[in-house]
Amino acid sequence: MASKCRFCRMPLKHVVVDLGLSPVSNHFRDPEGIDHEGQTFFPLKAMVCHGCWLVQLTEVRTPPHFDEDYAYFSSFSASWLAHAERYALQMQDRLDLGPDAFVLEIASNDGYLLQYFRNMGIRVLGVEPSANVAGYAKEHFGVESIVDFFGKALGRKLQQKGISADLIVCNNVLAHVPDINDFVAGIGLVLAPDGTVTFEFPHVLRMLDLGQFDTVYHEHFSYLSLLSVEKVLGAHGLTVYGVEELSTHGGSLRVFARHKDSDVNDPALAASHAKVRRDEANFGLDSLTGYLEFSQRPATCKTDLLSFLIEARRQGKTICGYGAPAKGNTMLNYCGIGPELLPYTTDLNPQKQGKLLPGVNIPVHDPGVIRQRCPDYVLILPWNLRDEIVLQMADIRNWGGQFVVAVPELEIF
Repeated sequence: MASKCRFCRMPLKHVVVDLGLSPVSNHFRDPEGIDHEGQTFFPLKAMVCHGCWLVQLTEVRTPPHFDEDYAYFSSFSASWLAHAERYALQMQDRLDLGPDAFVLEIASNDGYLLQYFRNMGIRVLGVEPSANVAGYAKEHFGVESIVDFFGKALGRKLQQKGISADLIVCNNVLAHVPDINDFVAGIGLVLAPDGTVTFEFPHVLRMLDLGQFDTVYHEHFSYLSLLSVEKVLGAHGLTVYGVEELSTHGGSLRVFARHKDSDVNDPALAASHAKVRRDEANFGLDSLTGYLEFSQRPATCKTDLLSFLIEARRQGKTICGYGAPAKGNTMLNYCGIGPELLPYTTDLNPQKQGKLLPGVNIPVHDPGVIRQRCPDYVLILPWNLRDEIVLQMADIRNWGGQFVVAVPELEIF
């Protein structure tokens, strides 16, 4: 039976990219279980709906992505914290948020963003399905969270409790929800009559244009354009009134939306809104032409990266990774790169240290190991944070070390 579109339910017929079989990207392995516990791999295929142009994974039954041991903590990235603080200051000014305002963040993670609104004296509440990171938000930032998945049912419960949010923050969550209609329907229930909801998400235009195939993984059910997002929001009584283009995650959009009958307006955001619409149309996102060439990009990356790693090994050079992000796990599994070519990687997040990457079983260490072992090359897996990482690890130059990124193309510097 063919998969159907998560939004409009049309049958999916057109493949954007097929990355074969891959494990769930954030299910890190315990080394103690490696000899007696198997791993499950699932199809990783993205398709585009020719009715609404939503790019999405096929319907695959994977284990829950967000559980009590979820390993992603936003506050471990200095650049992401700075991004969150800038957003909070901008929203306080743009929406005139004072002590009577109420900010709700959906997928609030470890409180990394709501802490800034709380410090301004603004009332905040998070919704976070992973108990461990919600607990971290309370302990470290004083941010209260509801441990649950957001959707229409929870939206109705919050509405009945009198929740009416002046700002709803949805950063990098819309792509993660399996039922996009249920999720957006819930937002309308708790958004104040003249409130604003913002959505941030990696722009599928950038993914397609720059060959960012490693942003495809099982936690990302959808790959979003302004075109598709406007269709989804419009079906649930919300309308987009502005857009900002961001550099995060290799190129993202921040979409501003309101109730259809609200009088919220922002001329500056409207100009950018019109520009992004034009860019998407010029690229062909309203037809199949914008999507079908992308399928060839991963093979080029795989060939280039494997050639580099094999040649480095032949020359006796040493190499390690930096970071253990979901995108890195997609790339390593697609390329078939294990410890024989990448002996270890490192990550600042202690939740990942001492674990093995899913599928490829590459161990994760503290970044201090790099300075102990002095490798010739450091492969940056979260390439979207390359500037931050290069600054953190600048001293590898002292022993002649070089950085490597593989996406969107192989670069040694």
